[in-house]
Amino acid sequence: MRPSFFHHLHPPAIPAAQARWRHTLGAGGTAVFLMLLLGVTGILEMFYYVPNPEEAALSVQTLTYHVPFGGFIRNLHYWSAQLLLIVSAVHLLRVIFTAAYKYPRRFNYLLGLGLFVLAVMLDFTGYILRWDQGICWPLTTGTNLIKTIPLIGGFLFRLAVGGGDACQTALTRFYTWHIFALTLPVVVLGVWHAFRVRRDGGIATPPARLFLDRTRIPRDELVRREAAAMFIVGILLILLSVFFPAPIAPAMIDKPSLNAETRAPWFFLWVQQMLKWGDPFIFGVLIPLGILTLLALIPYIFPQPADSDIGRWFPKSNRLAQVVVTVIAIFVIILTLINT
Repeated sequence: MRPSFFHHLHPPAIPAAQARWRHTLGAGGTAVFLMLLLGVTGILEMFYYVPNPEEAALSVQTLTYHVPFGGFIRNLHYWSAQLLLIVSAVHLLRVIFTAAYKYPRRFNYLLGLGLFVLAVMLDFTGYILRWDQGICWPLTTGTNLIKTIPLIGGFLFRLAVGGGDACQTALTRFYTWHIFALTLPVVVLGVWHAFRVRRDGGIATPPARLFLDRTRIPRDELVRREAAAMFIVGILLILLSVFFPAPIAPAMIDKPSLNAETRAPWFFLWVQQMLKWGDPFIFGVLIPLGILTLLALIPYIFPQPADSDIGRWFPKSNRLAQVVVTVIAIFVIILTLINT
């Protein structure tokens, strides 16, 4: 069969051992599929969404309850966004736990981490675009945290929100962030990330001189496996979209009262829990940024994995990085569960 464009996105052949599902978990390809699905469903939603405070929530309700298949499209968009964060986190952990970040893949590791951060920001801005009574507390808290940053907090707040009361004026600014200012960098970094993966030979493996198993699979087989994975993920998303509707609440007519029952979106529950401990800047800004910085520096400050360990799960040569990342993951998960 003559190779198609999609075939040429893959190396001609890759080692069979590192191509197994139990090695890759299918996370990278699944993340790309979810991003494409989010783009398509997001464009469809734009035909009905009205980005002004008076009509935004009403337009979401119109799309959900009155447009044919509108509720299904919105549910598909919502669940794709939630699953993208989970899959991206799994992909990040897989890269670290298989020592796949070693030079020359260090920079591409940073690109992938940047994509994960942008995905979180896109999910949060999309959450705000509902503009219903459930979003005011997370919006107010999140934007007020920006103000706590010394020297540049006020500037960043005006850049993010535009000034004034976030629950009154921020919708248009967040719409712009969601549709343009975050989506365009995701596209650029996504293409760059995929190019670097392709240029570096695909899946991270030991140098050829250290191969114990030289069995390889052609890219036709890899594409077939990816298509099967997309089919399975697609079925899962359809089931979630049919049986578990995306959250929807009454429109935010006036600024609602903020009470103890109001919660941040699930991916920021760990930060919400830390805010109960004390200073907002320390627990809401400094610690999350410290964790992100530590993750970014893993390929540069931690002991480098041995060449023979690349592409193996939990190798001894990068045990310190594994321990640090495991502690961070457990910390985030426990705080999230406590606040659930």
